[in-house]
Amino acid sequence: MKEIRIHGRGGQGSVTAAELLSESAFEDGLEAQAFPAFGVERRGAPVKAFARIDDEPIRIRSQIYEPSHVIVQDPTLIGTIDVTKGILDGGMIIINTSRNPDQLDLNTQAEVVTIDATKLALDILGKPIMNTALLGAFSGATGIVSIEAMKNRVKARFPGEIGEKNALVMDKAKEKMEE
Repeated sequence: MKEIRIHGRGGQGSVTAAELLSESAFEDGLEAQAFPAFGVERRGAPVKAFARIDDEPIRIRSQIYEPSHVIVQDPTLIGTIDVTKGILDGGMIIINTSRNPDQLDLNTQAEVVTIDATKLALDILGKPIMNTALLGAFSGATGIVSIEAMKNRVKARFPGEIGEKNALVMDKAKEKMEE
């Protein structure tokens, strides 16, 4: 079972990212679930969202305490929240930042990969909404969920031009992970 924890701030689309990830996994024929954990419910407050993906039915309903993967939408959370907490050895952390992994002060055995998802979002969407870029990066870095399923789900959720642009953001992020 793959367990994914997404860290972000209220308004950045962490919950939407978890939902899109799970819906995409389901479209790929996998079992999946997504759910949020809110602290203070206000824009800009730290938010966690979770997704589980497996090829067998998922019966567990608790929060995820030992994720195999972590996605960090806002790098300013590093240092205020332990984004590495509980991550499994051999896991992966995908961080939205222009910095290299060795420039981040993370104490972890997990693989750390970075992508400037905010720049991608600004270049293509014109807005700093980076959740779909990070989903594209997740697809490219892990291969757990296909980019085709992710693009289908984002186009279904956001019909028209905005869905097409988000699908393009996903493609570009996936390509960057494969470079």
